[in-house]
This record gives sequence, C-alpha cells and structure tokens, in this order.
Amino acid sequence: MRIPLDLAATVAAVVDEGTLEAAARRLHITPSAVSQRVKALEEQVGRVLLVRSKPVRATESGERIVRLARQLELIEHDAIADLGDGDTDLVSVPLAVNADSLATWFLPPLARLTGRHGVVFDLHRDDQDFTAGLLESGTVMGAVTSRATPVSGCRVVALGTMRYEAVATPQYRAAWLASGLDPRSLARAPRVDFDRRDDLQSQWLERAGVAPASAPRHCVPASHDFAVAVKLGLGWGLLPAFQSRDELADGRLVRLGGAPIDVPLHWQQWNLRSPLLQAVADEIVAEGRRVLGAA
Repeated sequence: MRIPLDLAATVAAVVDEGTLEAAARRLHITPSAVSQRVKALEEQVGRVLLVRSKPVRATESGERIVRLARQLELIEHDAIADLGDGDTDLVSVPLAVNADSLATWFLPPLARLTGRHGVVFDLHRDDQDFTAGLLESGTVMGAVTSRATPVSGCRVVALGTMRYEAVATPQYRAAWLASGLDPRSLARAPRVDFDRRDDLQSQWLERAGVAPASAPRHCVPASHDFAVAVKLGLGWGLLPAFQSRDELADGRLVRLGGAPIDVPLHWQQWNLRSPLLQAVADEIVAEGRRVLGAA
C-alpha cells in the first residue's frame, strides 16, 4: 500500500487548522475537496483518520498520517535546499516547550535559526511532564521535556536542570508565615499555581507535611504573569533563578526555606536525518546547556 502524499498533507492541514474550511483556505481548494481527499485516504488505509469534532482531531491512525506528512515536508525542504535552485518556501517546524523555558531561554536560539534558515516555528506550550506526548502524537518534531526515556522513534539529549525555590515578598511572609514554615500556617497561606496541572508547589507542600488540597491557591496560567503574581504578593510560589535573582538580591523577594525542587530537562526530537532539524537541535541544546548548566 502506498499513501499519496497530497492526501496525507491534507489530513495534516485539517488537524493543524482545526476545521475543513480553514484547511481548504490554506490549501486553496474547496471544503468539499478537502472532505473528499480525507475520505479517499480513509478508504485506502481502511481506518478512520479524523474525529469530526470542533476542533477536528486526529485518531491514533490519523496521528501516524500527520507524522508522516510532517516528516515528508521536512525532507522535501532539505532536498530543495540542497539542490540550490533558488529560494525555498519557508517550512513550519512545530516544537513543544514548557512555559518557564519559553519565558526565559528558549526564544533566542529560534531567532538565530530564522536568520540562517527558511523556517517558521509553531510552538506548543505545555508542562514539561506532558510535552513528550505531543511528540508521540506527531504534533511536534521536537520538545523540551522532563522525560529522559526516548519516545518511540525519537532521540534524547540532556539539557540540564531547572532549579525552583520557594519565594514570597517580605510583606507576604510577615502576614502569612510569621511563625515559620509550620504545617498549620502553610495550610492557610495562599500559593500561586501555574495551572491545575502544575504540581511543583504541591510537591513542596507535601515535603513540608502539608496536604496540597487543604491550602488555598491562585491559578495564573502564564509564566511571566505567574512570577509577577508572586512578586506582587498574591501568594508564595516556586520560581527559577532567572525570574527571582534580582528581586532576591535587592530584598523585594525572600526565600521561604525548604529544599529546592530540581527539574531535569531534556531535548527530544524525531530520529530523522534532516539537516534543518539537526540545526534546530544543535542551537537549542547549546543554549539550554549554557543557561541550565549541563555538564
């Protein structure tokens, strides 16, 4: 069985855009033509490839088709660039990254890459514990992840460790934790969580002997705004040195104590021979190791 490349690309476009109509606009064909292409490929492979929800999403079989389409687009771009027959179209490289890396060190290497390669980046932000799942589904080609075990079909490189310390404003500490880090005070003191999947503050509380569910929390789902919320005194939170160094130095923040939480980070990407993907990896790994201090 052979999979027609234009049909695979159509399935990927529908998943990227979320609707058949949006995919049709991107591909410069009618929504009816998009539907016919998807149906033709589903009949050929004997599997349902798309769940017609809003937005449309790929089935497990559809994820394999999407991954194939992305790999072929990348290989085609590399081949055209090697031929040197004029300018190549910009190729989209989807990547996954955790919020704190995105807010601190991840963007500069991407900016350098756009100056040397015909590439645009489609960034997916998620917790470092979940970004590997986007690799497994074929949604992204590479990811910053806490997962050290390679995803099937991928290779992994250690970046370094992001260390988080519990901090708060002096005024917050005086108001809520004047008696120290005793479980009773911590169970009453509001904390700041990134979102409902953020478990860093929960881990720290558990180590302090406090049930996380018993403590009040604010949810601030953006890395910069999360740090601002802590610096404004909404609650205490765990911040990496990038986001707390200056304030700790001049006294606007204080360390609460307790053991820091270290989050090892890795770079995983498709195990695909692609000069462009390798250039992306080299730049990101070099920056990550420089900033995170990997050996």
